[in-house]
Amino acid sequence: MEVILRQDVTSLGKAGELVKVKPGYARNYLLPHGLAYEATAGNKQRIAAESKARATHQAAERQDAVAQAARLNGVSLTLARKAGEGDRLFGSITSQDVADALLAQGHTVDKRRIELEHPIKTVGLHAIPVRLHHEVTAEVRLTVVAE
Repeated sequence: MEVILRQDVTSLGKAGELVKVKPGYARNYLLPHGLAYEATAGNKQRIAAESKARATHQAAERQDAVAQAARLNGVSLTLARKAGEGDRLFGSITSQDVADALLAQGHTVDKRRIELEHPIKTVGLHAIPVRLHHEVTAEVRLTVVAE
């Protein structure tokens, strides 16, 4: 059975693609969950219109992300925390702390967009990547000082 995907489905395809699947999988999973349409002429036209609208929406999102990245690339943050011997912090600085510091400077960024590999536990200068879009990443400089 041929279906047209409405959304990206893992290990099957991306939105707007025409894929061939077993009838049971289409009837029992894809169609009831709204992940696909049957491949009829009318549905092909509907998917074409949806994909065109999705493309313009994604272009607008990317343009907004590029503008926000331009503002964030020049941002420098300073956080003061208690530190012990060897410039190790008592505790750590997480993505929530970075998001709060950005908000204090007037930049609204969701903490899930801040990509810390692990919490910061040392005093010094750190480069923090912020993924604003799957194609756009900004970098914020964070200076951690001991209190």
